[in-house]
Amino acid sequence: MTATVSTPHAGIHFKETMKGRFTLGATDPELGAKGEHELAMHATVDIPDIDAFVADAQHHAQLSGTVDFAPLGLGMVADTGVFGLFSPSGDPELTYMVYELGFAHGGKRWYLAGKKHVQVGNPLRLWGETTTLFTTLHQGDDASAPVVGAGVLALGVVDLFKLMGTLETRHSDGFGAKAAAVGSFFGFFAKELTRTYLTQRPQA
Repeated sequence: MTATVSTPHAGIHFKETMKGRFTLGATDPELGAKGEHELAMHATVDIPDIDAFVADAQHHAQLSGTVDFAPLGLGMVADTGVFGLFSPSGDPELTYMVYELGFAHGGKRWYLAGKKHVQVGNPLRLWGETTTLFTTLHQGDDASAPVVGAGVLALGVVDLFKLMGTLETRHSDGFGAKAAAVGSFFGFFAKELTRTYLTQRPQA
């Protein structure tokens, strides 16, 4: 009897850096964004199976990376992470882009949780909403732990171009397979942007 060998589905991964003003002791991101210190999230998004990612109602994938925030530490390495793209919020007219990193530092556990708020409406809001990450820092293992800091991070134009340069495929051999994986990702991305800002339809 011949064993069946499963072929891994194609996936992609890319790196993204977002940074902005952040304040320890703040609990509201917009108020925390008025602080003097900068926090940078250097994240790597890993989508091992692009078809499963698109089919998943939450559109979740793996996130890893490091966090730089001078009042707390630099190069803090995350050992857990979650990425979500156009994830449901409970409101059909609002979806989230989710970036969460959990890490240990100074003998304590920390959890950085951010969301980009993508709201059905005026296409002029597209750039701001898809590049602005409202972020809170929790002392504990997840986003249910007490908030000990807050701020707003952003993806700049230069960082967007850098992101595009880091995009790679996995489990795909040959130009056609690689192109199909990248096409599936950007096709999903474009479809959701069109739904949100052009046809302005709530999420099904």
